[in-house]
Amino acid sequence: MGQPFRMRSSKIRPASLPDRLGYFGAFGGRFVSETLMAALYELEQAFREAWKDPEFHREMKGVYRDFVGRPSPLYFAEALTRKIGGARIYLKREDMLHTGAHKINNTVGQALLALRMKKKRLIAETGAGQHGVATATVAARYGFDCDIYMGTEDVRRQSLNVFRMNLLGARVRPVEGGTKTLKDAISEALRDWSQSVLSTHYVLGTAFGPHPFPLIVRSFQSVIGREARKQILGKEGRLPDALVACVGGGSNSIGLFYPFLKDLGCVLYGVEAGGRSFRPGEHAARFKTGKVGVLQGSKTFVLQDPDGQIEGTHSVSAGLDYSAVGPELSYYRESGRISFTSVTDDEALNGFETLSRTEGIIPALESSHAIAWGVRLARELGPDRIVLINLSGRGDKDVMEVARIKGVSLT
Repeated sequence: MGQPFRMRSSKIRPASLPDRLGYFGAFGGRFVSETLMAALYELEQAFREAWKDPEFHREMKGVYRDFVGRPSPLYFAEALTRKIGGARIYLKREDMLHTGAHKINNTVGQALLALRMKKKRLIAETGAGQHGVATATVAARYGFDCDIYMGTEDVRRQSLNVFRMNLLGARVRPVEGGTKTLKDAISEALRDWSQSVLSTHYVLGTAFGPHPFPLIVRSFQSVIGREARKQILGKEGRLPDALVACVGGGSNSIGLFYPFLKDLGCVLYGVEAGGRSFRPGEHAARFKTGKVGVLQGSKTFVLQDPDGQIEGTHSVSAGLDYSAVGPELSYYRESGRISFTSVTDDEALNGFETLSRTEGIIPALESSHAIAWGVRLARELGPDRIVLINLSGRGDKDVMEVARIKGVSLT
């Protein structure tokens, strides 16, 4: 598990991806109705112009500093390291940002793009609720009308975040169809956008969907990895031996990994939701049992049955139970640059409790998957090695669900 990285291809050039059609090798693209093509072209042009504009970066950096709380700390988990008895464990503390997760990095950037495009309304999908809260937050900050689509199962699991979104002035639109989770929320958001493109910007929350969304989300979230790289060099004088991040659609993982892709001495691990088992509908490990297909605008690894029908998913975490994964991650998995694994619900819950009790930090259930794998990895490595884990969000939102699972009454 801790062996040095061996890349199957020497042709990876991260800065050149995606290509002009939105492909990362064989993955990505833009598979949408004609109604949305013009909106995607408009968005791509606005993003490319903004990304070249120093004033856009100055404004975004100021908002990150004064509103979001960047840079987020890189924290040496000394007590956890001592308990494990292996590699030194560092946590990139995205949980300390305003709204409680990395999602705010992307929503700030996309809100500034929406202002440039003179849009009046923001819509978004959300699973665990953190992206919905982050979108509602920037909508309140900049004066946008706002609607958030959320599957009814996730509404149940994340009632606190539903209240937070409403408090911020957003309307939460429960989605009853399908599995009543993130996939179905994305479908409804795309349907809304196709009918309101002139006035509305869709703040897609993960590194998925039709081009240019994977490019945009990766660009805004890569601030995580840029900071972490500078911080670990300052603390240790060298880069980590391994980096670990949980993987739903892929925004926090590609955000951490992207600035390290050329550092071949750093092994990169993405951790998917292993759920209860690897039977259909019991997990969300796309790279374990998925096949290449097209879903919601992008060609990538998808959980599907032999007839091509999308399979249901499950995870203890509302943010990881998605049927597909970002196309850029699929590309780096196929090239061998990023390794992917999974942990079960029970392992994630153990990671949730372990970090809480050793460091006094309650992680999100999404991040608990990364904690569980990172701890396992650190045990196998010697004390002269370094493991850096992206703590993508805080666990306040998950305490009630964990209590329910454990049969603890909070009333």
